[in-house]
Amino acid sequence: MMITHDTRCALDSVVDLLNSAPEGEAPGAPDTLTDLAALADFVRRNEISGVGDLGPGDLAAVRALRARFAEIFAAGDDRTAAARLNALVASAGTTPQLTDHDGYDWHVHYFAPGASVADHLAADGGMALAFLLVAGERERLRRCEAPDCRYAFVDLSRNRSRRYCDSRTCGNRLHVAAYRARRREAAG
Repeated sequence: MMITHDTRCALDSVVDLLNSAPEGEAPGAPDTLTDLAALADFVRRNEISGVGDLGPGDLAAVRALRARFAEIFAAGDDRTAAARLNALVASAGTTPQLTDHDGYDWHVHYFAPGASVADHLAADGGMALAFLLVAGERERLRRCEAPDCRYAFVDLSRNRSRRYCDSRTCGNRLHVAAYRARRREAAG
C-alpha cells in the first residue's frame, strides 16, 4: 500500500491524539491531553504547521475531535465509518491546497488557511483516514490486542498481521507470559 509522506504524518497525528486517552482508560495510561501545555507539546511533536496561539477553546475542540476519531476507529462497517468521516471532514471546512513548505515537496493540505488546530487535524486526519477507507484498507485501523493496553495504531505491515501497538512492549510482554505459562504447565 502506497502512503504519501503527508498522509502518513496525518495518520500518525490521529493515532497520537487517540493515544492521549486510550480506549477504555487502560491501566497506567491516563489522559495526557489535559492542559494547554500538553496541547502545545502535541502540536510540536506532530509538527503541525500554521498553528497560532492556543487557547482553552482549542483544547476543548481537540479533545472533542479525539472522541470523533475514536468513533471512526470503532465503526463496525465501512458505511458507518464513511458517514462519520464525511461529517468530520465537512465540519472542518476543508479547502484542499497544494503547498511545498519546510523543505517538503508538493503535497496537499486539506485545512483552510487560518484554521484552528482542531479543524487542521480534522481536515488532514479525516482525509488520511478516508484514503484508507477508499483503498479498502479500513481494517488497518486497529487497537492493540494486549488486554491491558488498547492503544490505537495503523497496521502498515504488508500482510496486515500486526496485533500490538508495539511489539517490543505489548507483544513481547504477552509472548513472555505465554511462554512462562507453558513452562509452568509442562513442569506440572
